[in-house]
Amino acid sequence: MSWEIEHILTRSAARYLRITGWLLIPLYFLMVLALYGAFLYAPTEKVMGEVQRIFYFHVGAAWNAFLAFFGVFLGGLAYLITRKQWWDHLAAASAEIGVVFTTIVLTTGPIWAKPVWNTWWPWGDPRVMTTMVLWLIYIAYLILRSSLPEGEKKYRYCAVFGIIGFLDVPIVWFSIRWWRTIHPLVITGTGAQLEPEMIHALVVSVITFTLLYLSLLMLRMAMRLNSSLAEEVGQRLLEERVERV
Repeated sequence: MSWEIEHILTRSAARYLRITGWLLIPLYFLMVLALYGAFLYAPTEKVMGEVQRIFYFHVGAAWNAFLAFFGVFLGGLAYLITRKQWWDHLAAASAEIGVVFTTIVLTTGPIWAKPVWNTWWPWGDPRVMTTMVLWLIYIAYLILRSSLPEGEKKYRYCAVFGIIGFLDVPIVWFSIRWWRTIHPLVITGTGAQLEPEMIHALVVSVITFTLLYLSLLMLRMAMRLNSSLAEEVGQRLLEERVERV
């Protein structure tokens, strides 16, 4: 790898870090606004009570888990078409963040479910089980990435796995429409079945989580580019030493 290529990669990583810094400014403000909206601005739900306020973080995390896994799908598809490693970096970074957000969904869900439906984990619920399957799919994706050596074969296998894994996302989304579930159907074709203040709080929460996803994505892209550069330079130095011997 020439010095010019190394310099471009380092410059790209620095650019992603700068973007992360810019995103943090509105993110801090939106986090405060989201907390205010969820705990003070939005009214208390008449039936569920205060525990319903988890809804704003639960839905925000779920929406961005779907967005992150779409990033895996898009990155994998683009890599298979272009064979550019940048797309593989995007897919890998999005998968990591998507798993984090899905973990938040699977953690906040039982906290919400126990006082309302008297169960921590309804095993027969389609939404719960399809979400668990989605989480396991991308855990397996990350395991696959860590078990294969770097190279085109790894990127190709992971791209195909990530594309196929994304098929579970629409199943999770439509599960409450296709099957009987304890999850309420809040968003319908006619709009959200919520009070206006609840809708405002939900929108702010979703935007906040989206900005958090973008910030984490930029940070992970910078880290992956630097890691890739370090591996390339290390491999080149090793080859030069072998040639001298």
